[in-house]
Amino acid sequence: MVRDDPGRFDSLPIDPDSEAPPGRRFHLTGEALLLVLVGGAVGTASRYGVELLLPHRGVGWPTGTFVINLVGAALLGALLESLTRLGPDSGWRRRARVLVGTGGCGAFTTYSTLALETSLLARDGATATAAGYAIGSVIGGIVAAWLGIVLAASVARRSEAGS
Repeated sequence: MVRDDPGRFDSLPIDPDSEAPPGRRFHLTGEALLLVLVGGAVGTASRYGVELLLPHRGVGWPTGTFVINLVGAALLGALLESLTRLGPDSGWRRRARVLVGTGGCGAFTTYSTLALETSLLARDGATATAAGYAIGSVIGGIVAAWLGIVLAASVARRSEAGS
């Protein structure tokens, strides 16, 4: 899509900070770094806990990583939908996005472990499992993110109707 098309995506900047003057770009501040650090610590600890509960052994399906990535995608979809419905990406909404989305969900989900587990499964001769896991993770992540968006939108509509 060309951004200059009249009426098409004019209100959607590519990067929320792209039009901010230098020095006012939130992603370059110490506060943003601290929020990502705190969210990342919680996300990493949570991922570690799930991996302890659902460890991957041998050539079986990597359940822990699969669950982590699907749950993380759903949470991120729900978070972003909810924040978008509440207003522009500024103030506490931007801080919540950076803390929970970038930091928490970014550290909780793990593409690198997905890639490593897929590679190890294929190396160990479980090519069908490797292919199913890789494809299922990508498609499942897209579906999970969409379900998170749909759920958050549904909750918001019910909340607005009840007000």
